[in-house]
Amino acid sequence: MEHPQLIAALIQLLGPHAVVTDPDALATYDADASMLVARAPEVVVLPANAQQAAAAVALAVAAGLPVVARGAGTGIAGGTVPVRGGMVLSTARMNAIEQVDLRSRYARVGAGLVNGDLNTHLAPWGYQFAPDPSSQRASTLGGNLATNAGGPHCLKYGVTVNHILAVELIRPDGQCIWTSDGVPDAAGYDLTGLVVGHEGTFGVVTRALVRLTPLPEAKRVVMALFPSVVAASSAVSRVIAAGALPTSLEVMDYHGIRAVNGAYGLGLPEAAGVTLLIIEVDGVEDGLDELLGAILDLCRAEGAFELRPARTAEEQARVWTARKAFAGALGRLAPAYLLVDTVVPRTRLPKMLEYIEGLRHVYGVEVCNVFHAGDGNLHPLFLYDPREPEQVQRAHAIAKDVLTQSIAEGGVISGEHGIAIEKQEYIPLLFTPTEMELQAAIYMVFNQGDHFNPAKRFPLAMPPAMLAARRHARLKHLEGEGF
Repeated sequence: MEHPQLIAALIQLLGPHAVVTDPDALATYDADASMLVARAPEVVVLPANAQQAAAAVALAVAAGLPVVARGAGTGIAGGTVPVRGGMVLSTARMNAIEQVDLRSRYARVGAGLVNGDLNTHLAPWGYQFAPDPSSQRASTLGGNLATNAGGPHCLKYGVTVNHILAVELIRPDGQCIWTSDGVPDAAGYDLTGLVVGHEGTFGVVTRALVRLTPLPEAKRVVMALFPSVVAASSAVSRVIAAGALPTSLEVMDYHGIRAVNGAYGLGLPEAAGVTLLIIEVDGVEDGLDELLGAILDLCRAEGAFELRPARTAEEQARVWTARKAFAGALGRLAPAYLLVDTVVPRTRLPKMLEYIEGLRHVYGVEVCNVFHAGDGNLHPLFLYDPREPEQVQRAHAIAKDVLTQSIAEGGVISGEHGIAIEKQEYIPLLFTPTEMELQAAIYMVFNQGDHFNPAKRFPLAMPPAMLAARRHARLKHLEGEGF
């Protein structure tokens, strides 16, 4: 056993049940849902509260071990993989709903609380935590916060950062700080906004104050069928350009339709090219049908050949279950897939989808397009057999082309899944050297010593310490010249 003194101290702090050192057990923490790379940690700890977590962090840092926070491991960019070993800190036991204040519309919750469990708790009171990533039945609030997750309903309600009032964060010395008192404060820097999306590199998030949103009085869900994914995405651009604000606009192409028909029995047409656009509007009852009618008229004008309303709450739930669980259903079509998370301006969606279709023919890789069309967040999934090395290479090559083209179209390389390992080498394509140096300087304020989730977000050849030092040297040079 490596680091016996540290292990002994952790056991004394947390108890033997909350410290994992068995190699077989450690192997369950060596990857996330991406399976991009695997590396087992030296030790895993499962603290019950922020105080225990802070003490464990201080012990690991003193022993020279990096610390990687982990929620449910549902990330698909390698964000919780301990690529340099060290200590994985699981937030699984820090899952309490400590306080719900309906008058002030906030809740104080543990980072390990599952998103869906919070919403199940809030529903009887008529409230929700609005961000709803497809993984919400398993993913934790800490994980959602780390990647600034969105979901199908972020078109209207926004992403995670719009619903976080304050964050409790562990610093390298084991000190716990709150980024805010939860009250809007124009006098200070927005530390909460800075921490949301940090991907575990600024510290360990233990608790958060989250904003509560009333559940809508009414909602309508319609499945619109189009002859192609390009036609469906053109309809999305037309709806938004007309000034309509649906709650959600989600696209699923014919591969996705085939998969969810088999798994959930939706009975949708499976002809080649047929594409589904899920439309949801919500709000007060008055005016809702008029809003939906205007949206459906625009869809017809763009070629929608069939409109299927989901009339009951049960039918609506079945549609959303199929949408959010479609990735698992893809196992009916291929042994594995590589998902690319990228965002382009909505007006560029048709061109981007035509480009992806062209790549399918060039590489001979089947692609499934299921994505958050309302905000231009594409999720092409490239189907392959991981037992065939050539197929693996082609899938990764096509993914690289998609990301490069997305940047060329004025887009970005991540909408909600994070950079982590998967996309760190693409960062120089998106940011200038000066922008990267500034981000590295911010990184060093929180994580000077690379104690938290090292070797993520920045290209491996450009570690944050090097970029920050380069910026410091340049500023000193300018200072010497009298600027």
